[in-house]
Amino acid sequence: MNFSFFKKKPVTVTPNLSFIGVDMHSHLLPGIDDGLQTVEQTVDFVRELHQLGYKKLICTPHILYGVHNNSAATILPALALAKEAVAAAGIPVVIEAAAEYMLDENIENILKSGEQLMTLKDKYMLIEMSYLAPSQNANEVIFELQLKGITPILAHPERYNFYHKEFDKYENFKDRGVLLQVNLLSLSGYYGKEIKQIAERLIKEKFVDFIGTDMHHATHLQATKDYVSTQGFYDLVKDIPLLNKTLL
Repeated sequence: MNFSFFKKKPVTVTPNLSFIGVDMHSHLLPGIDDGLQTVEQTVDFVRELHQLGYKKLICTPHILYGVHNNSAATILPALALAKEAVAAAGIPVVIEAAAEYMLDENIENILKSGEQLMTLKDKYMLIEMSYLAPSQNANEVIFELQLKGITPILAHPERYNFYHKEFDKYENFKDRGVLLQVNLLSLSGYYGKEIKQIAERLIKEKFVDFIGTDMHHATHLQATKDYVSTQGFYDLVKDIPLLNKTLL
């Protein structure tokens, strides 16, 4: 009897993410958060993502008080710099910017101040929590955004370990009109087996509205390229009614 101690290699394919069309979560703008730091890097990453099939990239720098104190005043100049460099490189990709807002006390101040909000298509806002504990003001912020006609998109819910044993919390977000965005890297297993399992369950339960790269650096890029070169990825996501293309 023959035994094989080797796992089957995944079936590889030519990457084609044109069915997603828009990456709506990334950190590609140069030098304003923990993502890319130079315009040259931005151009290189944009070229690579275009080759994977993306038609539009919406960059979403962190807005995290005391760490990444971004706003329209810092994001829009970085966007202009990136767009000019990408155009000069002849890469036919649309570059836009929004932001990834931490649900902390500062976001309440922002919403009250009348400051320009960095939204996606003037209708969505990407929000995130700490990985340590749920944001205590999540319900209030969601309500305030919805009063303004903005639909919250919760970034990478699969990465919030505190919800893994309370899966009904994800359903509660959906019931409240919050959209959910899963990271490609989570599906690949980049962050670990448990996060991969939760991401896949969210897909199975039809809770996923957007898929994003959450691209920060070269390791993320290579892991993404490797994963979307496997047939298993396309089999997993083929039936998701993704909203990414509505952002074109």
